[in-house]
Amino acid sequence: MAGKGTLGIIAGSGELPRRLIEAARAEGRPVFVLALEGAADPAAIGDAPQGWIRLGAAAKGLRLLRQHGVDDIVLAGGVKWPSLITVRPDWRMAKFFARVGVRAIGDNSLLSAFIKALEEEEGFRVVGADSLLGASLAPAGVLGRHRPDEDAQRDIALGIRAARALGALDIGQAVIVQHGAVLGLEAVEGTDALIARCKSLARDGPGGVLVKLAKPGQERRVDLPTIGPRTIAKAAEAGLRGVAVEADATLIVNRQAVIEAADKANLFVVGLVP
Repeated sequence: MAGKGTLGIIAGSGELPRRLIEAARAEGRPVFVLALEGAADPAAIGDAPQGWIRLGAAAKGLRLLRQHGVDDIVLAGGVKWPSLITVRPDWRMAKFFARVGVRAIGDNSLLSAFIKALEEEEGFRVVGADSLLGASLAPAGVLGRHRPDEDAQRDIALGIRAARALGALDIGQAVIVQHGAVLGLEAVEGTDALIARCKSLARDGPGGVLVKLAKPGQERRVDLPTIGPRTIAKAAEAGLRGVAVEADATLIVNRQAVIEAADKANLFVVGLVP
């Protein structure tokens, strides 16, 4: 695990913050969680040392990180960026937006600029969740008992092309394909919402396939594609028949639980080398 000082976890939604807390504690490393209001789940943070801030309160967040001796920072979990007005940026966040602009808010270029500001202006080191949870990266091949048939493989191939085109525009990472048709593309709503939206668009017959890939030029230290047991549950609820993710570039939160849930729901999970 990188560094020896306190690991700062900037926590958004999902189970990833919990897994990072567990990994740090297993290494005997202290952590401090900077939790984002409206995104982070208190249950995922538990009893770890923590402070809560609204999304636009950058100055308070930086102060808390320094007060708790943080040197390395990892960004973990999803965040839905509201409008600039709703964010109500403090002076530090306003300074950041003024320098980088706000047209790319929420996308890979903005997150890359945020990392650059943390390192070059604030003196922290930003590390990727994959460097702390390397064993959680998706392997190549089939996970679990179920395999994609020929029809599913054709849908996966189309999904790879569609996801690459989507990622090249720096919009999203995931698509859903069924019977040779793209049912939906992920944008700011996130993967769970994409799955829910496509449930009403499904055609008769075998269900669709969720394909999730890293964007071309993806900043690996933040916003790597991620799936977990919740993804499998949502996919099963929507009638999908499988999930395909990019091997060595997708975090699987609680891999064993993902495999067990997919096996129980008769879904395949496969790691791709596109």
